[in-house]
Amino acid sequence: MKLILAIINHDDANTVTQALTKKGFSSTKLATTGGFLMAGNVTILIGVDEEKVQTVIDIIYPSMPVEVVVGGATIFVVDIERFERV
Repeated sequence: MKLILAIINHDDANTVTQALTKKGFSSTKLATTGGFLMAGNVTILIGVDEEKVQTVIDIIYPSMPVEVVVGGATIFVVDIERFERV
């Protein structure tokens, strides 16, 4: 199991989460601020099986604008030792 943390520009958040939902991926959206994008942004958390990581990344990037002045995405993929849905 993997946890994908995608830090994206606030303006792109709805487009990305809608694209993920359309493809059947659940996500959690957090309003965040930090040094990666140097502006108000959103961190999206997505838990997926290892073989679906690239599919999620492929969904995130096409959802982003092609020309990036402020925006883009910073993506972290981390191992999850345990996952429970209650």
